[in-house]
Amino acid sequence: VATISANGERVIGESIARAMEKVGKEGIITISDGNTLDDEMEVVEGMKLNRGYMSPYFVTDQKTQKCELENPLILIHDKKISDLNFLVRMLEIAVKMNRPLLIFAEDLESEALTTLIINKHRAGIKVCAVKSPGFGDNRRVNLDDIAVFTGGE
Repeated sequence: VATISANGERVIGESIARAMEKVGKEGIITISDGNTLDDEMEVVEGMKLNRGYMSPYFVTDQKTQKCELENPLILIHDKKISDLNFLVRMLEIAVKMNRPLLIFAEDLESEALTTLIINKHRAGIKVCAVKSPGFGDNRRVNLDDIAVFTGGE
């Protein structure tokens, strides 16, 4: 099947088949042009989300425009976060545990988003907020998947 999908190119078909075998039926395969004449395969563990951070102020690497957090606490919330007291408590827990905080939520009220940004820039708290992927029931399923993948409850 992979060779047929590659217009009969056996070598490409075999590469695709190896990639499919490695990642399994739930995996994602991305094919891109490389800088060499050789075919290469790189397997990256993780989860791909079609969402990014809620604000560019969460960027940790200006050059790549990425936000990278090591061993963060992860807050998964299926609704919009508007309670500032709740948010401050989460930040306090992260600071007390000396861990970054990654938040997945439907959205953040503007004051809540501002609170995170100010705490990141003024207090140096490592934090990032991401809009939950999907809509409706699909959003809940995606959040459940994120919880399972990250070892959450």
